Amino acid sequence: MIPGFEALVEQRIKKAQKDGEFDNLKGTNKPLKFEDQNVPQELRLAHKILKNSGFLPPEVELKKKITQTEQLLETAQIDSPERLKVQKKLNYLFTKLSTIRGDSSCSPILSDGYRNNIIKKMS
Repeated sequence: MIPGFEALVEQRIKKAQKDGEFDNLKGTNKPLKFEDQNVPQELRLAHKILKNSGFLPPEVELKKKITQTEQLLETAQIDSPERLKVQKKLNYLFTKLSTIRGDSSCSPILSDGYRNNIIKKMS
């Protein structure tokens, strides 16, 4: 920072406090809301920039798609080809969500057993 700038800022803050300019601020005596507390520290800035630009983090976007697909599944007729198609899409979305979260146990493609089988066949 510019030398003396910090002192000037500090002086103005103290004057504003003394004059009562901070007394009736919106949200006074209410807990702070941290929207990104579940986001790792190193990703918070990126998530904030995306959010301010009107984009959602990939996991949130995927959860929205899952909710829409679940609603579609509820309206599909039982034993219809359309219902089977929607169910497959829902399974795919859940697998994708698990992959984003780093949980490879739900995906047969990423599991150790599948990998070992591929290695055996290639040997």
